[in-house]
Amino acid sequence: MRIVLMADTHLPKRARDLPGALWSAVDAADVVVHAGDWVDVPLLDALEARAARLIGCFGNNDGPALRERLPEVARAEIGGLRMAVVHETGPASGREQRCAERFPGTDLLIFGHSHIPWDSTAPGGLRLLNPGSPTDRRRQPFCTYLTATAAGGALTDVALHRLPLRALT
Repeated sequence: MRIVLMADTHLPKRARDLPGALWSAVDAADVVVHAGDWVDVPLLDALEARAARLIGCFGNNDGPALRERLPEVARAEIGGLRMAVVHETGPASGREQRCAERFPGTDLLIFGHSHIPWDSTAPGGLRLLNPGSPTDRRRQPFCTYLTATAAGGALTDVALHRLPLRALT
């Protein structure tokens, strides 16, 4: 299963649309994951129309219309992996332990909020991934998203993709 992971798109406040490279990745993916802060409903509609399968949650900047359609925590099994998607996980310090306690029986946790890419493993094996943001890099050098492959209960080929700033026009 080819997976595309994104979060913190903040459309249309931070960009008018997702970068073309990310749309191409969406079109090629088996599963698209969005970890919140969509900001506006049209992106949810567009991803639902284009993604083979979409899994997402709402974030702190998402209003009632998005909260009606998305859960605070999304859960799914992908390629034998038990996955949870949540927007906020709290401060970086202690994140692995805190998330392992909050999400028992989960193999993979996708989160957003910080706009900072993250890849770590908690004691007990929970893998934590934050794809950063494809539209709002904040203090990061690049806007980013992640791709990965899930099969046989394993996550492989995890790759952070940097987007050129000109892609946000």
